[in-house]
Amino acid sequence: MKGKILIIDDLHPVFKERAIAAGYEVDDLPKITREETLAIISGYVGIAVRTKFRIDKELMDVAAQLKFIARAGAGLDNIDEGYASSKGIKMMNAPEGNRDAVGEHAVGMLLSLINNHRKADIEVRHGIWDREGNRGWELKGKTVGIIGYGFMGSSFAEKLSGFGVRVLAYDKYKTGFSDAYAQEASMEEIVKHSDVLSLHIPLTAETRQMVDGEYFFHFKKNIFFINTARGEVVQTKAVLDAIKSGKIMGAGLDVLEAEKFPNLSNQDWYEELRTSEKVILTPHVGGWTFESYRKISEVLADKLDTL
Repeated sequence: MKGKILIIDDLHPVFKERAIAAGYEVDDLPKITREETLAIISGYVGIAVRTKFRIDKELMDVAAQLKFIARAGAGLDNIDEGYASSKGIKMMNAPEGNRDAVGEHAVGMLLSLINNHRKADIEVRHGIWDREGNRGWELKGKTVGIIGYGFMGSSFAEKLSGFGVRVLAYDKYKTGFSDAYAQEASMEEIVKHSDVLSLHIPLTAETRQMVDGEYFFHFKKNIFFINTARGEVVQTKAVLDAIKSGKIMGAGLDVLEAEKFPNLSNQDWYEELRTSEKVILTPHVGGWTFESYRKISEVLADKLDTL
């Protein structure tokens, strides 16, 4: 046996099945609490988590045998990456598993925004038939700016390939990545030409609260804004202010800097966000489909073979 893996979140059964086939003993305990995890983690070489709680120094210090952390999702922001690295603990995530889900979700949000789907739907349900007030825009001929060209950004670009748009992509940590779906660009080109801005970057100390009022100010055109990355990257008040000024014509937000209730409803900007006709909100489900639920676990299981 290669040791024991503790699953503390709801993962597709295929991960457990394949981990056992690979020689691991697996305890699948999706209801386990943090306190219960701390009490038993010392006996495990691996832990698999989605979003239940942060895998931090306290947990890793009591996990004497821990060799790897498997994050069932794209980001690693709920793991203390620096401390894990210092202890020689390998981290695995699965952006390959939900890249299609995120790309499709971002396209869906964008199409809904430029065609006023939310506003029009609400009005018709309330007896208002306003064709002129809900006239939309076409994507064809527009320029879409993508920030971050990893699995998610490239998936979004690929999904846009049939719409006749020009896609510019900026990635601070990559060069030479132009492909059939996007042209590598500088940030200066992004702010000069974009009609649409979509974020596909991780949450780090560098990106936290990166998108503020000054960030939007530099865009030469009025834009549609999509965030399916991490909410803490964006100052929500700056988005609302840009909507009021007309700089943002519509925003699709799958993630927010404060999530879940009652935390979200306690934010001083929540009421303005909730009532805005120019915002579409979804509850951090961009990468969460019936298909990605399985694919994420398959990707993680594949990566067990690399240990």
